[in-house]
Amino acid sequence: MIRIFRHYISRAYLWLVFIEFIIFFAAMYFGSNVRFLAAESWYTQQDMLIASAVFSVVLTLTCSGLGLYRRTLSWEDYNLLARTFVSFLLTLFVIVSIYYFLPTFLIGRSVLLYAIGFAFTGLMLTRFLFYRLVNIENLKKRVLIIGGGKKAHSLISLNESFIYKGFTIAGFIVLPDEESMIEDHLTIPLTNKLSDIVEQHRIDEIVIALDDKRRGMPVDDLLDCKMSGTTIMDTITFYEREKGIISLEDVYPSWLLFCDGFAQGGFRALEKRVFDVISSLILLMVAWPFMVLTALAIWIESGFKDPVLYRQVRVGEGNKRFDVLKFRSMRTDAEKNGAQWAQQQDNRITRVGSIIRKCRIDELPQIFNVIKGEMSFVGPRPERPEFVKGFDERIPYYRERHRVKPGITGWAQLCHPYGADELDTIQKLQYDLYYVKNYSIFLDLSIMLHTMEVVLWGKGAR
Repeated sequence: MIRIFRHYISRAYLWLVFIEFIIFFAAMYFGSNVRFLAAESWYTQQDMLIASAVFSVVLTLTCSGLGLYRRTLSWEDYNLLARTFVSFLLTLFVIVSIYYFLPTFLIGRSVLLYAIGFAFTGLMLTRFLFYRLVNIENLKKRVLIIGGGKKAHSLISLNESFIYKGFTIAGFIVLPDEESMIEDHLTIPLTNKLSDIVEQHRIDEIVIALDDKRRGMPVDDLLDCKMSGTTIMDTITFYEREKGIISLEDVYPSWLLFCDGFAQGGFRALEKRVFDVISSLILLMVAWPFMVLTALAIWIESGFKDPVLYRQVRVGEGNKRFDVLKFRSMRTDAEKNGAQWAQQQDNRITRVGSIIRKCRIDELPQIFNVIKGEMSFVGPRPERPEFVKGFDERIPYYRERHRVKPGITGWAQLCHPYGADELDTIQKLQYDLYYVKNYSIFLDLSIMLHTMEVVLWGKGAR
C-alpha cells in the first residue's frame, strides 16, 4: 500500500492501471496497422498519438468507474465480463460523442472497432495473469498478530472475501494469561526472542491486537523489531489501511486527540466549496434532460395532482437542520405512521420511484442543496433528526460525522450497501469517519468516479 493525499492505494492495482493503460494506448496503433495492412494509412503520427491518448484515458476511467481497479472487490460481486462489457460500451459512447463535438479527433469506425477488440483481448489476458500472480503467497506481506482474543480473532477473516489479498497472517502470539480464541495451529509460542520469530517466519509487519491494552506487552522486543525495520501498527491503522474504515471497536479518545487527520476549516473549506460548486454545475448541465423527463414521469403517474419534489428535514454540518430535495419516489401518504426505513420490495414506492431509486436519479435535485451550501457533493449521507437523536445516544462518535457537510454521494455509499437498521448505520459510520479523517480533493474525485459503479450496478439502492 502507498498513501496518496492521505488515501491508501494498492501498489498492485496501480501497476495494473499502468499496464492496462499502455495496452489500451497500443491497441489503437494495432487497430490502425491491421486496418491499413495493405495500404497507406490515412492518419498522421500526431493523429494516432491523440487518438490513442483519448482512447486509453477514457477506457481507463470507465474501467475504474465500474470498479475494475477496486481492491475491495469480492468474487461475489466481481462479474468481470459484465463490468468490462459496460466499460467498453460507455467508452464507445464517450468517444463517439467526442468525435461528434470535436471532429478534428475523428478516427474511422473500423480502426476504432479493431482497437476495442485488441484492448478487450489485452485486458482479459492481463487480468488472467494479474490474479494468478498477486495471490502468490511469496508476494504477500506476512503479518504477525500480537494477541489472541476477540480483536485478534476478527482479523482472520478480514480479507477472505477479497479477490486480491494483500497480506497473509503468518501466526498469532498469545500473551501469558490471555484468554485465547485462536486455534492452536495458528499460534506461535513465544519461546524465543520476538526478533528471532520475525526472522524465522519472514515477518513484514506486526499488528498489536490486544483486547486489554493494560496487559503487559513485550515492549523491548517490539522496539528491537521496530528498529530493525519491521513495521509495527495497531488495529486502528491496520483496518484503516486494509479496509478503508475507522474501526469503532478500537477507537479511544486519546487516539482521536493525537492522530493525524480530521482537519477542517481554513483553505480546505474554501477548496471544497469551490470544488462543490463547479462539480454541481457540471452535473446540472449534463443531468437536466433526465431531471425534466423524471419530473414529467412523476407528474403523469400521479395524475397531475401530487408534487414532483419531496422535501425532508435532515441533519447537516454542525447538527444544523435543512430541507433536502429529492424527486418523489413514494406515495404521498408513505409516512402517515411516522418515519421508517425503506425496505426491500417496499410497497410505498411508486413505479417511477422504483426506477429512479435504482439509478439514483431521485437524488439529483440535491444539486441545488449543494449550490445553496447546505450539502457537499461528496460526504456522509444526511440522516433524519428522528434517527439521529437515538444514534447520538447509542453509537459512540456518531456526532463526528456531522463535522463536515453531508454529501450526495460518499465513501460509505461506495463501500457498503444500503443501511436499513442500526447495525448497518454503525458499519457505515466507520466508513464516514475514514472520509472525515482523510478528506482530500483526490478522495472526492475518486469517490465521484466510482459512483458510476453505484449507479449502474444499483449498489445500495432500495
